[in-house]
Amino acid sequence: MQARGERGETTGRAASGTVHRLFAVAPPGLEAVTAREVETLGTPGRVRPGGVEFRGDLRGLYRANLHLRTAHRVLVRVAAFAAPGLAAVARETARYPWEIYVPAGCPVRVRVTAHRSRLYHTGAVAERVLRGIADRLGRSVEPASGPSGAGEVLLVVRVAGSHLQVSVDSSGAHLHRRGWRRAHAAASLRETLAAGMLLAAGWDGTAPLLDPFCGAGTIAVEAAFIAAGRAPGIARSFAFEAWRNFDPALFDELRELARRQERPVTAAIRGADLDPRAVRAARANAARAGVAEAVTFLRAPVEALEPVGDAPGWIVSDPPYGRRSRVPGGAERAWAALGRRLRRRFSGWRVVVLGPDRLAPALGLPLEPLALLDNGGLKVRLLRGRVPGR
Repeated sequence: MQARGERGETTGRAASGTVHRLFAVAPPGLEAVTAREVETLGTPGRVRPGGVEFRGDLRGLYRANLHLRTAHRVLVRVAAFAAPGLAAVARETARYPWEIYVPAGCPVRVRVTAHRSRLYHTGAVAERVLRGIADRLGRSVEPASGPSGAGEVLLVVRVAGSHLQVSVDSSGAHLHRRGWRRAHAAASLRETLAAGMLLAAGWDGTAPLLDPFCGAGTIAVEAAFIAAGRAPGIARSFAFEAWRNFDPALFDELRELARRQERPVTAAIRGADLDPRAVRAARANAARAGVAEAVTFLRAPVEALEPVGDAPGWIVSDPPYGRRSRVPGGAERAWAALGRRLRRRFSGWRVVVLGPDRLAPALGLPLEPLALLDNGGLKVRLLRGRVPGR
């Protein structure tokens, strides 16, 4: 939480070494995975509803945005106060140093959620927060309208009883937007979810990996990033670059350090799809991501798939299901075909799939549930198993 101060007075808490309360917003069901990622950055994380709470200075904030593979965005907890009524919301909001986070001319979008509170009118709360920021800055603040876009400041307000917590988004565009996926295929998987599948299942970046329904290549590309130790945010920009306390020298140092820590990919990583347009999209995305030499994509039906690499590896895939089915004959047929091929040619391979519970038996393999996730509004299960040996 930022220190309180009078209008126009920014305390020393804007300095690079100041410790901030941070919150990594995680995909539902992957909070524990995101917490492990936070801990690998050297900071203990605490799982909370919706994500992971941790502490960090500007270095920690920049590294979290650069390196977290599963987080949607990273928030900075700026204000926390009690407000018995709407008038108090504006008054208390004005006590915090918004001049650090709200550049002149940038519209501000306020997202409010309220739980068991008399301040149940979220629109009125948002308006009072904007009024308090304007009072602090001594100028008008334009509310953002329409779809979210670049160049705006996002504030996330949580109201619980009479207590308000106001956070500012440090990421900007959703962190699944790594900057490389411009070609799409039917039912493309978000990058954060693909990385979450790999990390939750325990793939370590060294074993062979095959995605039989690769679509736009998201799982294979994210696997190549993990195998290379490449920071997922290395090629994109962030909202914090417009803040008053932005330290460009520190950020450049951290990006350069991330680049130097990359390593050659030794794992055999392959994606396959029956749709030629999907294969073209996957190859184009891998090229833009800079991993074209580390990943192979081919057009092939499930029935023609062969193992890759010298040892049993991993099948990691988001097979078709429900309205997302891309395979003639339906999802059940696709899952059954995959199961038959795995039992015939992939003895000893680990299997990680995402899909609804009703389709799991069609695979014909022993599977354990790892997490209940949300994919495009559909509740799906992350499942892990192993193809029995002969």
